[in-house]
Amino acid sequence: MKNLNIGGLEISLPIIQGGMGVGISLSGLASAVANEGGVGVISPAGIGFLYKKHSKDYLENCIFGLTEEIRKAREKTRGIIGVNIMVALSNYADLVKTSVKEGADIIFSGAGLPLDLPKYLTSDSKTRLVPIVSSARGAALICNKWKSNYDYLPDAIVVEGPKAGGHLGFKVEQIEDENFSLEKIIPEVIAVAKEIGEKNGRTIPVIAAGGIYTGEDIDKFLEMGAAGVQMGTRFVTTVECDASEKFKQAYINARVNDVRIIKSPVGMPGRAITSEFLDEVEAGTKQPKYCPVNCIKTCDINTAPYCIIACLSAALKGNFKNGYAFAGSNVWRNDKIVTVKELFSTLIQEFNDYRSKINLALS
Repeated sequence: MKNLNIGGLEISLPIIQGGMGVGISLSGLASAVANEGGVGVISPAGIGFLYKKHSKDYLENCIFGLTEEIRKAREKTRGIIGVNIMVALSNYADLVKTSVKEGADIIFSGAGLPLDLPKYLTSDSKTRLVPIVSSARGAALICNKWKSNYDYLPDAIVVEGPKAGGHLGFKVEQIEDENFSLEKIIPEVIAVAKEIGEKNGRTIPVIAAGGIYTGEDIDKFLEMGAAGVQMGTRFVTTVECDASEKFKQAYINARVNDVRIIKSPVGMPGRAITSEFLDEVEAGTKQPKYCPVNCIKTCDINTAPYCIIACLSAALKGNFKNGYAFAGSNVWRNDKIVTVKELFSTLIQEFNDYRSKINLALS
């Protein structure tokens, strides 16, 4: 595999671990990935629930928790550490400022368009900025806004297709439409990034994400022109993943038909593993009584089918009567728990085996 360069950061393997919120990807998983030459990513979504002993203020706990996790990761690795911050979070700005202050190498930002992300950089900050988009139109809009308002272009762009886990930047009817597949979107975003980059004397690498599972998948998108890939689901069933063993087991137990598209209180469709909780939501028997922390800007307690932060926190502990797990379309392929080192070794071997077959066929 070729190296990945993001804003001058040399990453030895072109693999970014996806940011997975509410305790799934914290310093444990992120540092392990970074130690293997990829980009390890911490997600601060819901982190205030995990650090609730710090104070009675959820938002304050989020900042404290993110600071702690970045510092813990730094103690465990000299590799590249990123933070994934959803635009939809009510404390988005404070989380971005904290990440910059703590020297996160990269901020990844999606679940909305991060149109003002560069304004949080300071004169001495070295944090790179990478928006997450689902279309060439979104990529162009962000590039043009950033350049016009801040004289800044993305250090890379992550393109997340409809096979990803968690919140999806697509309408429900687009998720199974081939016109919106990652294979269709990637070339379009690469063309936009190339055009804008060339106009400004810059290279903007494009990262493919959503449903990427094997070394063969990695090769496919690198051959299409992507500079790297982002993977989330396959990293959940690793020893170092910060989720509980019961959460990981839900991934291993999942079958093809257990993956469903849900309507999230965030206002986006999402992909998750079916659960007793989701069955009750679909039946209309779940309704939040109050909003405990106001964690999402777009969530309205009067119309929300449930409190997303509460149910994801429950699932983190393995309580699927009161929660559910987000997962990518290939979650059913996870069949055992391995170390991050073993996973990287497998991905590299899969990649090399597939490359050998292609080269042999072409010779």
